[in-house]
Order: sequence, then structure tokens, then C-alpha cells
Amino acid sequence: MSNIVERKISDLIVKIERPNCIGSKNCINAAPDLFELDDEQICSFNENTEGISREIIVEACSVCPVSALYVFDESGKQVVP
Repeated sequence: MSNIVERKISDLIVKIERPNCIGSKNCINAAPDLFELDDEQICSFNENTEGISREIIVEACSVCPVSALYVFDESGKQVVP
């Protein structure tokens, strides 16, 4: 698996920097429909992420203690961190 995984969700691009993830589960607690831990105990996307609101995406990515999650809007502007 790549060190950086990204997915377009709603009108946002969400990126996970896998090497930075410490598996705190803060993102999962904030958005269990969006994220899960994989077999390596690293944040990954759930299979179906359709219909998750922009607000939940931003909140879930904002609570990462090591800034392993990035969010960009449709113009490419960084929203999180």
C-alpha cells in the first residue's frame, strides 16, 4: 500500500499519510463511517464513504494528534490541518 492514500469524498479530497499515523483512533471516534484501522493498526478509509458530510470529514481529520490527515477543498486549498 502507498504511503499516502487519498479519496474524494463529498466536495473534498482527504489524504492519509500512513507513516505518520499512530493509530490513536481519534478520527474513528469522530467518524466511524469514514475511517477504520487496517491490519497494521493504521488509519484507512472504510469501503463505502458516500454521503458523509463535509463537517464530519473536517472534524474527524482535525482531531488527529499527529496531523496524518489532510483535507483539501475542490480548488486545492488546504482545509486541515
